[in-house]
Amino acid sequence: MNYRSVTFSAIAVLFTCSVVAQDYFLKDKGPFDPSIPTPEQFLGYGIGEHHTRHDRIVAYLDELARVSDRATIARYGMTHEYRQLVMLTITDPSNHGQLEELRNQHMEAIDPNSTADLSGLPIFINLGYNVHGNEPSSSEAALLTAYTLVASQSDEVKNYIQNAVIFIDPTINPDGRDRHTSWANTYKGKPLVKDPMDAEHNEMWPRGRTNHYWFDLNRDWLLGINPESRGKLNWYHTWYPNVVTDFHEMGTNSTYFFEPMKAIASKDPIMPKENYTTLNDTFANYFKEDLDKIGSFYFTKEVFDGTYPGYGSSYPDLQGGLALLFEQASSRGHAQKTRMGDITFAFTIRNQYTSSLATVRAAVENKMMLYNYQRDFFKSAISNARSTNVKGYVFGDDHDANRVRDFVDKLLLHRIKVYQLDGRITAGGKRFNPGRAYVVPTDQPQYRMVQTMFETYREYSDSVYYDASAWSVVNFYNMQYAPMTSNFKRGAEVTKESIARTTYDLQRTNYAYLVPWEDYYAPALLNGLQQAGVRVNSAFKPFSIQVQNGVKSFGYGTLVIPVSKQAISADSLYQVLKNQSDIYGIEISSANSGYSSSGIDLGSGNVRTLQPPKALMWIEGGVSSYESGEVWHLLDTRVGMPITKVPLRNFNRVDLNDYNVMVMVSASYNELDSAKIKKISDWVKDGNTLVTSRSATSWAINKKIVKEKLVKEEKGDKKEKKAPTRKPYVDAPYNSGKKEVGGAIFQVDLDLTHPLAFGYKNSKLPVYRNSEVWLAPSQNSYSTVAKYTSNPHIDGFISQENMDKFLKPSASLIVSRLGGGRVIMFADNPNFRGSWYGTNRLFLNAIFLGQHVYVPSE
Repeated sequence: MNYRSVTFSAIAVLFTCSVVAQDYFLKDKGPFDPSIPTPEQFLGYGIGEHHTRHDRIVAYLDELARVSDRATIARYGMTHEYRQLVMLTITDPSNHGQLEELRNQHMEAIDPNSTADLSGLPIFINLGYNVHGNEPSSSEAALLTAYTLVASQSDEVKNYIQNAVIFIDPTINPDGRDRHTSWANTYKGKPLVKDPMDAEHNEMWPRGRTNHYWFDLNRDWLLGINPESRGKLNWYHTWYPNVVTDFHEMGTNSTYFFEPMKAIASKDPIMPKENYTTLNDTFANYFKEDLDKIGSFYFTKEVFDGTYPGYGSSYPDLQGGLALLFEQASSRGHAQKTRMGDITFAFTIRNQYTSSLATVRAAVENKMMLYNYQRDFFKSAISNARSTNVKGYVFGDDHDANRVRDFVDKLLLHRIKVYQLDGRITAGGKRFNPGRAYVVPTDQPQYRMVQTMFETYREYSDSVYYDASAWSVVNFYNMQYAPMTSNFKRGAEVTKESIARTTYDLQRTNYAYLVPWEDYYAPALLNGLQQAGVRVNSAFKPFSIQVQNGVKSFGYGTLVIPVSKQAISADSLYQVLKNQSDIYGIEISSANSGYSSSGIDLGSGNVRTLQPPKALMWIEGGVSSYESGEVWHLLDTRVGMPITKVPLRNFNRVDLNDYNVMVMVSASYNELDSAKIKKISDWVKDGNTLVTSRSATSWAINKKIVKEKLVKEEKGDKKEKKAPTRKPYVDAPYNSGKKEVGGAIFQVDLDLTHPLAFGYKNSKLPVYRNSEVWLAPSQNSYSTVAKYTSNPHIDGFISQENMDKFLKPSASLIVSRLGGGRVIMFADNPNFRGSWYGTNRLFLNAIFLGQHVYVPSE
């Protein structure tokens, strides 16, 4: 056998395959610079033949930046799992040499007072890919796009890079991508298995869509909870690109979608009409032209909406840019059968690659239209603000500086200007105090973001939403606020440095230390103390007592740390307390006597010892990865408390006696048979705490674990029921949408004396609802902790029928006694998207104080 001949033949075959693979994507894009490696040459396989890991994607872009003077690369962040977030900048070498100067000139476009000539500037384009990790085609397309723009010697591409600065963000969600990539490559067959039932096409829970904590990053642009989003937002507000892409995948049996989307559901959208008409229509002509050339089928206008401002395809619209959504039918693996024949990974990549280059072409050829739009956008923000009666918003809280601080941080993240309140004022019947409150003027370039944060809406032109219909972030934080309709004085402008957490002096005592429970991070401080072995009590009634700086009042839930009852020395206790106070910026008071001037004394039976929670949460199966991720994230990143995440398949291996708190988020829990349900019930009866939310609450009721009820529609006499009115078939989705609560904000009334409401000062609380779990108030008079008010609507869409028949008669939070334990049931999700600071406290009270919640007999 002639081995040299065989080796040469093998190389020839590989080269031929690579050329064929490249031609499928790169036909008519050359000639290419031979010194620039193709993705296939660098990776060792053709694009579409294998799913590319994120580190290999980054390595290839690093190589392009190393070998080409058209490209540079920068890191803008790090994921929870320590994967790099990178941005490849591609432009003509002459532009690279003056990039900072070009950026400064480009920023004139967002200055409402600027009259600078922008015609000589390149257009700024951000091609963003793979925000949902298991929608992988776009990151592969990013490699092809980067190679084309760096290596092509065609006049067309040279024109692009001369007249554009192109930022390629290849993988917005690296953690999710690698989770899916590992799955798809692990189950890939040789030959490929196209059967949709094959494991390759059916990921296991939690799947790769989400990030490390199972958050959907395509909902996080507005909320800015995760490092991926915060890094991207800081990058975004450094550059303000004119065009931003948002590439996705959808059902395998679909085709391809590009904008325009369906009509905006808001009755009076704050986005300029030119964005979703003129600009969208202009770019659509480029997409259809290029997709028609390769024979791809597509659709527009029918689905998706940009109502929610936190998508990658909507947030840039509120920054004077044009955000563009693309949705590709997914191969969910390397090849899969569909109703219209096979769909391959390579095919899905080609459509995304085609749209990427079409976006660049459209942006370059319509540069001045985009610049004029961006400039007019910020000019109209000022004129719109000056035409409204609202001159600004004041907000604050006298009892919870950390929750206020975190809200201010969110405003600053979006470059909203915030100022100190200069003097005490009353607005909207509420009093605001300097040092505890801030003001946001409407007369500023980010006026539309101010509207997004503070305004609420009641009327909509549609009832069907792709996502939430309410997002007034001020309500997420349970922030006291009011619009101001007259001119107001403001103090110094707030910066990130000026809102740094305060450190307090701690006076030593040999008697007791007191920690107010009103601060958002008080549960985190409690956890820190318990982790350090400190014995902590909680006051279940308020009191006033002499402390280091006079008589001070303390509310429900105040932590009482007796010095003489500790297993550690007084000096060690002091160091632990000082450390926790410094970490969380919470003032700790020192008492030298247990005798109060009013209310209970520190030795009262109403001062109860808190045992550290040992929490378990069921995951996998039909459990909502979103909700379980929100619980995990809250306890991990803000409280520092471990929670054991147990797959339902391991139920029989768990000794429930190792835990005293069990969390069950939304799921069907079909995996739990009667024996397992009895095991949970018996565990609760032994004195433990079960916490349920949304559909887990209805599950607990339907399985008769508790003797509570759901609010249901009353059924009349069937004989008297009239035949339904005939309706047009085409209206079915619209009418069906009215029956759903897709995401709206409502007001509940709290029992402030209940342990689950400890730390709240106002009985009226905004809550978020995106389900149809209508929880009836408890039959026990003391067990309904939160009930919807008589006029509960704050923000978002709900039909009048749902409002009157279901919402108003229902409860948001109840407790049901079960033997010596209790079941704490949320109708809503108190931890929604990691952003509901206002209702996190209810959940954390259930975790830390639930052990002392009992249901009195009547």
